[in-house]
Amino acid sequence: MLSRTASQLYWMSRYLERAENLVRMLDVTHSLSLLPQSRGATTELAAPLAVTGSLDAYHAKHDKLAAEQLFNFMALDLDNPTSVLSCLKFARENAHAVRGQITSEMWEAINATWLEAKEMPKRGIPSVSAFFDWVKERSHLFRGATYGTLQRNDAYCFIRLGTFIERADNTARLLDVKSQLIAPAQPSLMPVDAPAESAPDFYAWSALLRSLSAFEAYHAAYRDALDGRRVTELLILRPDVPRSLRACCDEIRAILPQIEAGIGAQDAGRDVKKLAGKLAIQIEYGSVDEILALGLHEWLTGFLQRSARISEAVREAYLEAT
Repeated sequence: MLSRTASQLYWMSRYLERAENLVRMLDVTHSLSLLPQSRGATTELAAPLAVTGSLDAYHAKHDKLAAEQLFNFMALDLDNPTSVLSCLKFARENAHAVRGQITSEMWEAINATWLEAKEMPKRGIPSVSAFFDWVKERSHLFRGATYGTLQRNDAYCFIRLGTFIERADNTARLLDVKSQLIAPAQPSLMPVDAPAESAPDFYAWSALLRSLSAFEAYHAAYRDALDGRRVTELLILRPDVPRSLRACCDEIRAILPQIEAGIGAQDAGRDVKKLAGKLAIQIEYGSVDEILALGLHEWLTGFLQRSARISEAVREAYLEAT
């Protein structure tokens, strides 16, 4: 497979996954902003801008931070390259370039998504929640078409690789930002026998879990009230939660050896496999006590740095023309 084709498949899936994860972030931000005792509402609204690095671009267009303006900027503004619609546009452009490598069902899913999405700024949307659900459903549709129709070849591997690298990055960023907003002094990351959390903290952790489709998994695993320590364990260390960091890193480690090495590419691929393997093993044998002893923010910052190195190694090994 040509490096250019691999790159387009990889970024097609990353952009589509990014659009889904962005609406998940906006969803939890919206939920937290509606809490009657919400703390630091302005900071909560700024979180998606900070995570995507678009705070300056937002203030260049808007004088103040408001929920409606934030939604329009992060969801529907094609002038914002980090918006949901921009991500869908870039995903469709990459899919168009590799139509010969994907199935007709995959193309129809992603093309129809873009055709409907580009009309939304003119037509309007019924509600922000409806928009969030629509983006997630369209992402699920494309992922289902990929899983159900695409041959298990290099194209499939690069699509899956892009999905899980993007998902791991976004789960880590969402957990990092929201855990700091929910509990600035980390009271909800105290041991299990600590006093019960406040109602706002309970609803905030609940919103975070729902945004990552992990609310039911939490109660199946722990069967008791929400607390930040267990949420941290679930979203980082549990291999049976699809959006956990452990699950994403396990998938990345499993996918890389399936990519057929081209002439002279074996040595290049060894580095990215080594980095992915080390990170997966570190999480597999880690514990929530070790994470909290270091500090959740510090641990997640380190994870994001290692994830960025893996992404760069993938680019150097497979996506650059040699």
